[in-house]
Amino acid sequence: MTPSATTAATTPTFDDAVARYEPVIGLETHVELGTASKMFCGCSTVFGADPNTQVCPTCLGLPGSLPVVNEAAVRFAVMIGLALNCSVSPWCRFARKNYFYPDMPKNFQISQYDEPLCENGWLDVEVDGKIHRVGITRVHMEEDTGKSLHVGGATGRIHGATHSLVDYNRAGIPLIEIVTEPDVRSPEVARAYVDELRELCRALTVSDVRMEQGSLRCDANVSLRPRTAPGEPAAPYGTRSETKNLNSLRSVERAVRHEIVRQATRLDAGLRVVQETRHFDEASGTTSTGRSKEEATDYRYFPEPDLTPLALTHEYVDAVRATIPELPAQRRARLAGDYGFTPTDIVNMRNAGVLDLVEETIAAGAAVEAARKWWLNELARRAADAGVTPTGLAIGPFDVARITEMIADGDLTDALARTVIDGVLAGEGTPDEVVAGRGLKLVSDDGALTEAVDAVIAAQPAIADKVRGGKVNAVGPLVGAVMKAMKGQADPGTVRKLLLERLGQ
Repeated sequence: MTPSATTAATTPTFDDAVARYEPVIGLETHVELGTASKMFCGCSTVFGADPNTQVCPTCLGLPGSLPVVNEAAVRFAVMIGLALNCSVSPWCRFARKNYFYPDMPKNFQISQYDEPLCENGWLDVEVDGKIHRVGITRVHMEEDTGKSLHVGGATGRIHGATHSLVDYNRAGIPLIEIVTEPDVRSPEVARAYVDELRELCRALTVSDVRMEQGSLRCDANVSLRPRTAPGEPAAPYGTRSETKNLNSLRSVERAVRHEIVRQATRLDAGLRVVQETRHFDEASGTTSTGRSKEEATDYRYFPEPDLTPLALTHEYVDAVRATIPELPAQRRARLAGDYGFTPTDIVNMRNAGVLDLVEETIAAGAAVEAARKWWLNELARRAADAGVTPTGLAIGPFDVARITEMIADGDLTDALARTVIDGVLAGEGTPDEVVAGRGLKLVSDDGALTEAVDAVIAAQPAIADKVRGGKVNAVGPLVGAVMKAMKGQADPGTVRKLLLERLGQ
């Protein structure tokens, strides 16, 4: 039977596939380090420069050029390894990984093979309240390749393209590869692992981990094996496929999910799964064949002759360990204990880019819920509308804390607070200066409020009579009219209370 013989009619659902087959998933994640210069030369690593303007003889692999190891990259790699609970090797070396790609100018990549920098770690991730421990096989250093641009085709890949262009700006950028054990058993855990790893690297400030720019990329190795009854030995691992260069959390989950169904379909049809690399198509949510998967022997690894081994002392590793900040899991536990934030609260604030701002606003004196509410609901929306991050807004934690204080003191309503935010964002000064300049402070003079209330009652006698007759809910239009007369500078609750008192209710 050929692959074309498997049709949609024989394709199992995902739930059916995982009921009969156990997914075995390992992840290889590449993180571009945020150093100022490349791994083995002094060229800039700034993203977005004109093609081939950040290159030199070393990163272009020209004859006579020699590499020199970037110490900052080594330090960042050690930080990642320690944060992933790895042991740091006291002695490691680089190797040449030989293969031909047009975007790799030397025709080999300087990487690490049998003697990596860090080994034997783990990272815990939480999914639906359950902790999953993912073993880390190795963390090793290497250099990134350049970038090929295939022009003229419909897919952006070489098939169907009329010609290709190569940009070597990225060639030589420091890269860390983090390889897991085959411990992951679901698409959701795969996604959660990459998400947690991204947050860990962000907390360490070793990379901007912007997946859309390629500074964090994930390869997903997926295989299936038949499920066995409890107490029976597990079946051997199946043949794996490797879906390359997944560049979003959603893509990681979707690609793994698709591979599980695709492989189950083949196994059900009596076909074998081919060991190969595959490409993921965002539009269709499917993978397609790339190339047959090479084994380590195909790369002809041998020690890099132009670089001496790295011998890191205990003192060096301990000094790096002392610089590691609070990690995401530790921070979540502290935020839950100190402020009562739920995991969902933390995820929402982190995704909105306001978690640090909320914590700084609380430290500036704001109530916990008020700080979360204003940053997550109001200011995150304004940042999105302006096309900036929340930290890029012209308002900071101290401003927001002061606004929440004025609300708590009864000087501002939420509506007036939004007007104050308008003024601060417009550059009119501090919240106090905006309140003074725009005359926004709530009117607290009972005489002024009483005068406005009496005027509204006189102007709308029909509604007033309904309220006098016991229809208390009819007071709403009168409250609105008073608020309009006071230009919003009155507390709606106080206005309602005063109206009902004047109408004998």
